[in-house]
Parts: sequence; structure tokens; C-alpha cells
Amino acid sequence: MRAAFVPRPGPAETIRVGELPDPVRGEGEVLVDVSVSAVDPVDTFVRSGLFEVPGPWPLVLGRDFAGRVAEDGGGFSAGEPVWGNSLGHGGRQGAAATRVAVAVERLYRLPDGADPAEFVAVVHPAATAYLALFTHGRLCAGETVVVAGGGGNVGSALIELATNAGARVVATASARDLAHCRALGAVEALDYRDGELPGDIDLYVDTSGTNDLAAVVPQLAWRGRIVLLAGPRSRPVLPAGELYMHDRSVLGFAISHATAAELADAAKTVNERFAAGGLRPRAVKRLALSDAAEAHRRIEGGEARGTRLVLDVDSAGRRSTQG
Repeated sequence: MRAAFVPRPGPAETIRVGELPDPVRGEGEVLVDVSVSAVDPVDTFVRSGLFEVPGPWPLVLGRDFAGRVAEDGGGFSAGEPVWGNSLGHGGRQGAAATRVAVAVERLYRLPDGADPAEFVAVVHPAATAYLALFTHGRLCAGETVVVAGGGGNVGSALIELATNAGARVVATASARDLAHCRALGAVEALDYRDGELPGDIDLYVDTSGTNDLAAVVPQLAWRGRIVLLAGPRSRPVLPAGELYMHDRSVLGFAISHATAAELADAAKTVNERFAAGGLRPRAVKRLALSDAAEAHRRIEGGEARGTRLVLDVDSAGRRSTQG
């Protein structure tokens, strides 16, 4: 099989694209011929060693993919369009390869009529948003949610999913993204540079990585929650008294630690919302598999902000769609 891989953790320049042995289907696995694989910021963490993984080495990169089942197995039929979003860590080889072996509990059917590249572009942000809101944030209908960084990929998914769940959503974003946030359902969209926050926040999710706990904790409602999912190098100040004296809480999570059952719950919602016309990416840039290192460089250099990068695994060509 042809794949994008690294021999050991290192900079983007260590990525190689070449031939590796085809995967052998193990018990409870399904073989999939991959058509497209998304490149996520977390992929750069794995490649660089910031997020440590046990291998195996060389390690094929990437966690999100869409493709077709290669042969009958695990309740799936050959040729059936499928997707997954948890390869490339936890001892599993990655998705940026022409063929992958996927545990049946981590494989999902692609929504009818979905374009694989458009779909795979949203699964990581959307699944992350689902876990933040419902698995960890315990969101209930009628609560007030503040999404910091509402114009980004995860932020956009947070706004849409929270609004669809009956929450009142307030977003902070750059001035150019305020209209976008309102269009997704935010009842208020605030310029983040103004530093304004509403009071009585039930759930605050910061996708920007700023993690300004000193400013946010006093604005939480009784038993309000803060969910952290970005900014691995941030070192915020925690106002402990204002936190515990009002039963407030701060918690963090990484999608890499989500269980197969949690990911399956998220996948169900992602499929439903996409089939209903929601969860569309703002912009997608398609690159050849041979451009995997370039994709990592763009993400680390901040050049891909707002645009999802997708590798055409089964094609040597390069295309761009939606910008």
C-alpha cells in the first residue's frame, strides 16, 4: 500500500510517502480502501511528539478517512462507503494510506449521497464539538453556552450542535466571522477583542486555546462548567475560591482519549446532522497524498486557518474545492 508515514516523531520534513506492507485484517476488523483522509492539527501533535503515541513505527499518519469496504466482514459489505476518525494513535496505524484495517466498532457508514472529501473535512471538528458539549459539558436544552472562537472549524460545529440541542448560544470571534456565527444560530456574536462576556454562563467552551480562567470563572452560573480542548502550552490562573464556592468546574479532554462507545455516539449525531444538510465545512483544500508534509507545514504555520486540508489518497492529482 502507499502511505504517508514517519519513521519516528519529528518535524514535517520527516514525513515520507511510499510503499508499506498491506494491513492484515485481524479479528473484529474490516479492511477499507481509503479515498480521502483529512489532516488535523492533532496529526501534527502526533507527528512531532507533542502528543506521545506508542507507535508502531514507522507510523502511518492521520486519523480521519472515508473510503469503501474492501471485502465483506464485520457486518459490512464489499464496496460499502464508510468512514472513521480514530486511527493513527493508540497503537493503531493511521488513515493516510490506500488501505487500512479498522476495528468494526470504530467504523461507520457514510451518509447517503455524501461527498467523501466534504464529509471527512467535518468529522474531526464535529465529533470534538459533540464530545465537548454532551459527553463532557453535560449540556441541557435551555442552557446558555459561550463558544470562544466561534469562527473556526470546531467553533462552528459547537454553535450548530448546541443550537440544534435547544441551547442559547453566544459566540466570540473576530469581526469578520460574526455574521457566520449568527448564521449558524448564535443569538449573540461578540468581537473577541472587546473582551465582553455575558453572565450566568452554564457552559463555556474555548476553542482558541486562550483559556483565560480568571476572566471566565466569575461569569459562570451556579454549577457552570468550562471545557478546555485547546492550548496545550497555556498556563492560566485559576480563581479557586470563585470556582468551588459556586460549585463551578473546569475540565479538559482530548478526543484521542475518547472511548469507542463515545466516538460512536458522536458519529451518530454527525451522520444525522450532515444528512439533514448541516455541518458543512467553510472551505476545503484538497491535496495529493504526496503533499502530506506540505499540509502539516501549512497547519503549523497557521496558513490553513478556517480551511480544512484533505488528502486524495487514491489519486496522484491535486484538486481544490470551495476555495
